[in-house]
Amino acid sequence: MGTSKAGLKGLATFNVTLLALAFGARESTGLIMPLLLVGDVVAVIYYHRHTQWKYLLKFLPWMVSGILIGVFIGKDLPEKQFKLGMVIVIFISLATLIWWDRRKSTSIPTHWAFAGPIGIVAGICTMIGNLAGAFTNIFFLAMRLPKNEFVGTAAWLYLITNTFKLPFHIFVWKTISVETLLIDLKLLPALALGLLSGIFILKKINERNYKRFILIVTAIGAVAILFK
Repeated sequence: MGTSKAGLKGLATFNVTLLALAFGARESTGLIMPLLLVGDVVAVIYYHRHTQWKYLLKFLPWMVSGILIGVFIGKDLPEKQFKLGMVIVIFISLATLIWWDRRKSTSIPTHWAFAGPIGIVAGICTMIGNLAGAFTNIFFLAMRLPKNEFVGTAAWLYLITNTFKLPFHIFVWKTISVETLLIDLKLLPALALGLLSGIFILKKINERNYKRFILIVTAIGAVAILFK
């Protein structure tokens, strides 16, 4: 999770998969939230100078709308259907990322019809399974953001949206408790190590290999959850 927040964004799906396998689909979405926020703050501090606000502000309102939809979709969804939904989202994400990677067009989509649907789906997916990563990746890749601008803009996007989600996890879904916070405290040292490692590794990866890395780890996450 730390390396993911430090810039290796494709690992986000793998993180969610591991926690879902260990704690259950819905429960894991709340447990992960405080850790995500710590990672978001560190990422913003380190990469904020690279943030491209015009792209963030174009995407953010749509994603917030999707989060509100996701709150009601996921609140009473049975565990089996919840987990199935996570698996479907992962595979759709993988297919979409591969499709986008193979596109040869260099144009940048500017119409709201591109940002709108992707943003809403990203919002729903981040609420029901913390799985917005693939969809936000698609949007930022479509904007042709270089590696550091990609990471800096995504850092602010996730800090804002994860902060917005926090009250829903506490008061509506009730997936954050004293017990989950104690587990998070035990994981903080490993999170810190991951953040430091991710910052170092990101500097060593070129632009093309960075995109390939996103595709590979998304595929690993999709396969792993099927063994639950």
